[in-house]
This record gives sequence, C-alpha cells and structure tokens, in this order.
Amino acid sequence: MSFDTLATALGAAVAALRGAPRAARACAQADERELLDLTRLAAEARRLLEATSAALAGEIASRSHRDLGAEGLAQRSGFRTPEELVRVVAGSSGRDAAAVVAIGRLVRAAESATSGTDEQSRAARPAVDDEREPWLRPVGEAVAAGRLSLASAEAIRSGLGRPGPSVSLGELERAAARLCAEAVALDPDRVARRARELRADLDRESVAANERARREARSLRMFRTADGMTRLVWTMDPETAAVAGDVYDRATSPRRGGPRFVDPARSSEAERILADPRTTEQLASDVFLELLRQGAEADPSRLLGTGGAVVRVLVDERSLRERTGRAHIEGQAEPVSIETAERMTCCGGIVPIVFDDEGQALNVGREQRLFTARQRIALAARDGGCRWPGCDRPPSWSEAHHVRHWVRDGGRTDIADGVLLCRHHHLLLHNNHWEIERRRGEYWLVPPPDVDARRQPIAMPSTSGALRDLLRSRAG
Repeated sequence: MSFDTLATALGAAVAALRGAPRAARACAQADERELLDLTRLAAEARRLLEATSAALAGEIASRSHRDLGAEGLAQRSGFRTPEELVRVVAGSSGRDAAAVVAIGRLVRAAESATSGTDEQSRAARPAVDDEREPWLRPVGEAVAAGRLSLASAEAIRSGLGRPGPSVSLGELERAAARLCAEAVALDPDRVARRARELRADLDRESVAANERARREARSLRMFRTADGMTRLVWTMDPETAAVAGDVYDRATSPRRGGPRFVDPARSSEAERILADPRTTEQLASDVFLELLRQGAEADPSRLLGTGGAVVRVLVDERSLRERTGRAHIEGQAEPVSIETAERMTCCGGIVPIVFDDEGQALNVGREQRLFTARQRIALAARDGGCRWPGCDRPPSWSEAHHVRHWVRDGGRTDIADGVLLCRHHHLLLHNNHWEIERRRGEYWLVPPPDVDARRQPIAMPSTSGALRDLLRSRAG
C-alpha cells in the first residue's frame, strides 16, 4: 500500500466513523445477534487501526534510531525518544506509547521480512532496521494482520520474557506462535497469564527465582492525602495475596453475593453482614483494622494464626517426592517452588492437596496436620521462640515447622516433631535445603552441602526460660 493509499484509507475511515459513537439509537434497534455482530466488527476495526498505529510507531522508532543521533526524527522534533514523540502526537499515556513503539518495531520487522529486496523497496525504507526481539516475529505478523490486539501482543511480549541459559530463541518463537493462535479466544489478562505459564514450562529453573523476585517486590506504603484521609497501598506477592484474599472473601462474600450458609449460626452471621449499613469497602476496612488490633494485643506466649486464613497448595505427588518442578497456591496464577510448598505445609491454615500422575487428589489436607492451639502453647513454652541459632524472634513471630515433613517424610503432628522458626528462617530452611534432626529431645540444624560439604550438624538450643528452670530443678 502506498503512502497516498494509506492516507486516503485512514481519512475515509475517520470520516465514516466520526458519527459512529453517537449511534446509540441504531444499537437500540439491533436484535441480539446483530448487536453481537456489530461488537465483533468494531473489535476487528479497532485491531486494524491498532495495527496501523503500531506500524506508524515502528517507522517513527526506526527513523529515531540511536545510531542516527541528532538527525533522528524524535530529536529533530524536540523529543529525547520515539516513545515521547508518539505520546505527544497520539495523546496517549507514557505506558501506552512505550507499548505501541515496542509492538511497532515487531510489526516493522515482520513487514521487512515479507517485503521485496529490490532497490525501490530498500529506498522506501531508508531508516535503520532494529529487530530487537526476533523471537516475537509471530506477534508482529499477527498484529499486522489485525488478528491480535496491541494489549494481547504486549501481554505475550512481557509474559514470555527474553531468551536465557535454559530457554533458546527458537523455543520462545514457537511459544509466541502458539500464544498468537490461542489469543483469538482469550482476553489480554488471560493471554498474559498463559504467557507466564509457558515461560515457566520452558524455564523450570526460573520458578524459584521469579517467586523470590515477586516476594522481594512486596511492599506496604502509607500516604496521607490532602483531605485528611490516609491511603494504604499494599503490593502483595502471591502467597501474601492468598492469605489476605481469603480473609477479605470471608469478611465480605455474603455482601458480594457469595454463598449462603446452611448452618444456622453461619446463616445468621451472613444475614447480619447483609443487614450491616456499612458499604462493602467500609466493612472490609473495619474487619482488617480489627484483625490488626487483635494481633497487636495478642499474648506473646501464643502463636498468631489460629483461626486464620485457609490457603490450599496444589502439587503433584512426584514433584513433592522428588523435590522438582513447581506447585501452585490455589487462586494465584504464578507458580511457586517446591521448597515454598514444603514450607507452607508446615504453617497453620495451609492445606496441601497432593495429586498423582493421573490428576487424582491423593488427599485434601488433614486437620491433624495443623498444630493445635494447645500444641502451639507447648511449643512456645519449650522453644522460647525461633530455634535457629542466634535468632531472637519471639513465639508470636514464629511458625511451627515439621522436623519430618508432613508429606515428604510422613511426619506426625506432635510436639516432638515440631520446632518454632521465624518466617525468615523458615523460608531459608526450605528454600536453601537445610534440614533439622531430632536426637533424644535435642534438635540439630544440618546445613546443605554448598554451605558445609561435611554437613556438620549445628545445635539448636532452646531460649525458653521456663524450660531452663524446669531442667535446672530436675538436676537439683
């Protein structure tokens, strides 16, 4: 298509659509089938316009290539980057401009691969070619053909990531082509989730690293606004979101149209929530505030968490037995490492659901797995807090860990098989493959080979004053 033809086509499209947004009366006259047909036609028109916008942005980026320096289009127009130029010309956000330029480069690369190589074709493309992500060539082709929206294209691009030591360019290109085919029936959010799943399948070694990166990105920030209110912004990793989400759902589900409880006591509770004059948002705020108050005032001799959120960890039996692969927290899209699955099964309120090779659930979690409130009190009295050597975290900051893992080792939920570890050391133990041994009432920490090749056990003394007094009185 020549420049004149493209300009004429876009002008005609704009003229034809100028009155379309005000065509509410025509939409009201359409029957259901016609209404859906119009919606599909509008979506196709949007994709074609997005493809055109991407092609134009790709050309702007090419003419603004860094090798051109001050002679590039963006700098000659007074902008530092092609993204800034597109943002101002198109009136879009910085994020949208960055996405359309990135996808535009893919579209331009795809068009270059299919265009002629004669002198006239080369003269028509005087700018610098810049194929930065060749494994995404199927994405550029799908956008150029109007089959893939910009949002879905960006979801594939960000979800698949870049080649690495264990993921080749060819593997990513095949994954991109597969996603382009699947995206026809998916919205951009599901495309993004699917892209991350495929990346995890290709790069199983990165699951733990990605999980660690998400955990490191967690944050809780508080802002005071000009009207005297305060805003809390909580960015959660999947594990945190699973706990907070379960509490939120339990506090608000009757209000949000959730299930009605058959049990009379629970039914009356649901009716009370429905009749509460507070909005759902106000109710959730008050519930979380009360949880914070109760937690802050808890007796430090008891462990927090009894009656807490119920979180399910889904994992297949072979992965758990061989300590390979990955697991999933129910309701969370991102996979977690086997080490995290092992650690979470130690915690109260975490229910492991193990599947066999045929996808059949081997168990749905036994309540006996969880340490009871009385057992936790006994553990607190015996251990005095986290038993990791040198740690001074109190029992209220600690979690009950099975010395012999509940699923992997067939461990039992008794006091002798449990020790208290703070969250930091609980994470460290599972993720870095430390072990704990019990010998006649004493506990020993066994380091992994990369820490100590001899794996010399390290004593884990109790810091409990009550236990020391008891042993002293017996000795006396």
